[in-house]
Amino acid sequence: MKGYLQFLKYAKPYKALAALNILCNILSIIFGLFSITLIIPFLGLLFDKTKLVYVKPELTLSFDSVKNYFSYYISGVIQTEGAETALLYICGMVVFMILLKNLFRYLALYFMVPLRNYVVSDLREKLYQHIIILPLSYFSEEKKGDLISRMTSDIMQVEVAIMSSLEALFKEPLTIVFYLSMLIWMSPMLTLIVFLSLPVSALFLGRVGRILKKLSQRGQSKFGELVSLFEETLMGVRVIKAFNSQEFFMARFKKYNEQYTRINIASNRTGDGASPISETISVGMLALILWIGGKMVINGDSNIDAEIFIGYIGIFSQLLSPSKAFSTAYSSMQKGRASLNRIEEVLQSEEVITHVDNPISIQHFNKNIEFKNVSFKYADEYVLKNINLTIEKGKTIALVGPSGSGKSTLSDLVPRFYDPIEGEVMIDGINIKEYKILELRGLMGIVTQESILFNDTIYNNIAFGKLNVGQEQIELAAKTANAHQFIMDTDNGYQTNIGDSGNKLSGGQRQRISIARAVNTNPDILILDEATSALDTGSERVVQEALANVMKNRTTIVIAHRLSTIQNADLIVVLDKGRIVQQGTHNELINQEGMYKELNKMQQLAE
Repeated sequence: MKGYLQFLKYAKPYKALAALNILCNILSIIFGLFSITLIIPFLGLLFDKTKLVYVKPELTLSFDSVKNYFSYYISGVIQTEGAETALLYICGMVVFMILLKNLFRYLALYFMVPLRNYVVSDLREKLYQHIIILPLSYFSEEKKGDLISRMTSDIMQVEVAIMSSLEALFKEPLTIVFYLSMLIWMSPMLTLIVFLSLPVSALFLGRVGRILKKLSQRGQSKFGELVSLFEETLMGVRVIKAFNSQEFFMARFKKYNEQYTRINIASNRTGDGASPISETISVGMLALILWIGGKMVINGDSNIDAEIFIGYIGIFSQLLSPSKAFSTAYSSMQKGRASLNRIEEVLQSEEVITHVDNPISIQHFNKNIEFKNVSFKYADEYVLKNINLTIEKGKTIALVGPSGSGKSTLSDLVPRFYDPIEGEVMIDGINIKEYKILELRGLMGIVTQESILFNDTIYNNIAFGKLNVGQEQIELAAKTANAHQFIMDTDNGYQTNIGDSGNKLSGGQRQRISIARAVNTNPDILILDEATSALDTGSERVVQEALANVMKNRTTIVIAHRLSTIQNADLIVVLDKGRIVQQGTHNELINQEGMYKELNKMQQLAE
């Protein structure tokens, strides 16, 4: 039952559709049952065993009473219009009942289609929204391919399972209950034999379900690894070819693919075996009933006659289909549960960067950014330790130091990509945790070493995330970033598509588009994370000119490896092993012994 409820909680907003589906299924079952019970008077007429009833009997809830009442009705037709007309009348009723049965079956499916699609759409949207707000640290621990697998393959499994769970929880059990109730009504003794055989089937299905859930969890996990490897291959295809590593990657992919295939085969074989074994158990029960019931008819048992027994068998045979469908639905649901568990692992991941109650609005900042006794660590290792630093408004602050010294991490604390483990980051004397996070980030423009662009037009990449941005504003941002001229030289100007990750542009062009995007937001605070380190000398010069334009009258945090690019900074902060070891202007630091002077000497030698 827990498994059913796990799916049904997502269908709660659409309970009206679920109720209509259940109602139509009930009506479909009832009309289907009536169509089968009409076989009894049909057989009576066919074999001339219908006894005419001239006195209208009293109608009660007993099977014999209902049978006699129907016989009285048929007797009237026989007396007035003949037996053939009565037979035609019964056949017409059967057709009419089947018509109603299938009409309501279609309506049940009609209401099921939007139900399952809405639920899956909501789940997909919920997963995407949660992934968007998860902290950056989450993505450093999870494989992107595995997240893609959860968004695609696992969601598809859940869609199948939702339909299966509603079928398994409502339609099939209701069919079995209605048909068993009719069987009990017709012959309690024969139906008792059916009940005694049910635990065998239930134990079998429970065992199969546990195996399927385990195999499905392993299979979806392996599929995630497979997608991750494929995604890495697409991202690194140039490097793979350059190092002649095709054979290595093909062997690795083959290994993952074979593991996934083996698990899939085992899962499919187990699931495929559930239905035929369940059907075999049901047929065995049918054979037992045929033997016992046949003996009762042959021996002239007064509790059941031949046409009622054949009708009983006809109704019991209809139990085979829902029993088989129930076992198939149960198997699908177990696979779906494994997929839903994987999705819920992401949905339940802690959103570390959260709002406080009643956050403060911030549109601009007036005085400074202050780090007070700030420390941060990944796992158990400190990346920043006891940082104290004040950045005055309108000043340019450069962060330098060897790789791994904590420069990028320190800048990532300002837009709250991470929160410090100890201490406070403050803007205008207020802890940034007190501000509305979206408004806080709205103060900032960020340009990173790697230009993250999207497969869209130049215009949309600059206007990124902003609606109703005019052409003049986009062109102004591009001119500030020294990008307007090369944009106009492209085939379609600002409407030129730049390809996947901007691969139709050069490195310098991509970086200038990134700068234009940052400028378009008109940020109070500009964060430049090694924005020119990946460029050649010519491109770097053009980009530096663009950055100089952008940095005017803005508070800027610059992370740089090339010290020549930050000599005019108002304050240079030197980090080593997560601590501030020096700070001052270029002239002050170059004239004193320390890490900055050593770094400057090494770069001059390298040049």
